[in-house]
Amino acid sequence: MKHSHEKPYDHIIHTVGWTPMIRVNSVVGDCVTPVYAKAEFLNPGGSVKDRIGLAIIEEAEKTGELKPGGVVVEGTSGNTGIALAMAAAMKGYKCVFTMPDKMSHEKVKLLRAYGAEVVVTPTAVPPDHPDSYFMKAKQIVADTPNSVFANQFYNEINSQAHYESSGPEIWEQTDGKVTHLIAGAGTGGFVSGAGRFLKEKNPAIKVIAPDPVGSMYGAFSRNEENLDTHPYKVEGVGGDKIPGILAFDYIDEFRSVTDPESFQMARRITQEEGMFVGGSSGFNMVVALQVAQELNDPNALIVTVFCDTGERYLSKLYSDDWMRENQMMDAEPVTARQLLDEKGDADPKLVIVAPNATVRQAINLMSTYNVSQLPVVTGSECVGSVTEAQLMAKGISNPKILEGSVEEHMDQAFPVVDGNTNLDNLSSLLSHDVSAAMIKTGEDFAGIVTRHDVLRHKAGIR
Repeated sequence: MKHSHEKPYDHIIHTVGWTPMIRVNSVVGDCVTPVYAKAEFLNPGGSVKDRIGLAIIEEAEKTGELKPGGVVVEGTSGNTGIALAMAAAMKGYKCVFTMPDKMSHEKVKLLRAYGAEVVVTPTAVPPDHPDSYFMKAKQIVADTPNSVFANQFYNEINSQAHYESSGPEIWEQTDGKVTHLIAGAGTGGFVSGAGRFLKEKNPAIKVIAPDPVGSMYGAFSRNEENLDTHPYKVEGVGGDKIPGILAFDYIDEFRSVTDPESFQMARRITQEEGMFVGGSSGFNMVVALQVAQELNDPNALIVTVFCDTGERYLSKLYSDDWMRENQMMDAEPVTARQLLDEKGDADPKLVIVAPNATVRQAINLMSTYNVSQLPVVTGSECVGSVTEAQLMAKGISNPKILEGSVEEHMDQAFPVVDGNTNLDNLSSLLSHDVSAAMIKTGEDFAGIVTRHDVLRHKAGIR
C-alpha cells in the first residue's frame, strides 16, 4: 500500500499541495448529491495560499526583481503573507505585510512569529486611498530598496500556480468525475486557475463562485450598474476592486452569501465533520450545499474548498461573545436565575419582612440593605409587598403608622416565578404596577428580581 510522505523532504515548502479530498457528510444531510472538500487547511502553512508563496518569490528571482537580502512586500488578509513568509524564511528574505484591521489578531501574531513586519491599515477606506492596505504596500515598495511587491491581485503567477496544481489534483482525485467546482474569489487565483484547468478537461463542468454580501464581484459579473460595496466580516474573499487575475470567463455564476451564513456553517463543519476551518470555508460550503440540494443527483460530484484553518479565528467566529456582539448568532436566553447571579455577593439576593413586623422595622431593613421594596413572607408564601416610597409617604403624613404592623399597610404580593423564566417573560411581568418578582427554586425562595435588575442587564451594566 502506498503512503503519503514516504520519504523525507529538503524543505517545508515541498510539502505544499496534494491535500486530501474529504467527503462532507453530516452537513449535507439526506441530500444524495456527493460533496467533497479540498482540505487546503492541511497545507503546512494552514491555507490554500501556501500554493502561491514560493511560486511568486521564484518568479521574482527569475526576472531579477528580487535579489539576495531583498524584502518581500504584500498587502494580505493574512494567509498569503504566511505563505510568502514560509518561502522567504527558506530563502533568506525579509517580509513586510500590510493588513486591513478587520483581520483576526491571530493572523497578525502568526505573521510576526515568522519574523515579518506587519502594518495594520483601516478597512473602511476606498481601495485607492493612500491608507488602504493595497496602496500602503505599494508605497512601502517605493520607499524600500531591493524590495518586490508580490501583488497577488494582479500577479498571473497566482492563477498559474493553481492551474498547475489545484486543478490537476481535483481532476485526478475525482477520476475526472467532478461536475461542479464551488470556490469563492478573493484574488481570484484559485477559482480562475483551477476553473480554467477543469473546463479545459471538461467544458461541461460548472464553476460557481460564492460572493460576500457587500462585495462587488457578483454585481460586476452581471453587468449591474450599482457596484456599491460595504464592509463585511468574512475574510479573504470578495472585494471592492476587481482583481486583475480574476478570470470571469471561467466562472459560470456568482451567488451572494451573508456573514452569519458563512460563520454558522464554518462552526457546523467543525462540530459535525471534525474539520477545523475558517469562515471562508463555511462561506464556500453554504453555496455547495445549495447546489447539492438543487441537483439532488447521486451522479453529480461537487468539489468545494476548505480554505484555511479555524485556529486563525478563535477570537472571532469561534468566540460566542464576538458572534453575539456582531449579530451572527442568537443570544442565549437569559433566565431569572442568571439575573440573580449577576447581583454578585455585594447585593443581597433576598431580604424579606414578616407580616407582624412594624413599619419602622421594614423601613430600617430597606435602609440597611439599600433596597427599595420588600416582599412580605409567611413560611413559603409571599403574601404581600411594601415599598420604601409607599411607607415613607404614609409615615410622613402620619408618624403613628410606624409602630403599626406591615400587614396593615402592605400592597399586593409580588408574583412568584421559576428560576428558568426567561428575560422576555420577566420583562412583560414587571409592568408599571409590578416592581419586582420572587424567584422560587423548589419550595424555597432564591431571591427577588426588580425592574432595576432587568434594566441594568439590558443596558449591559454588570
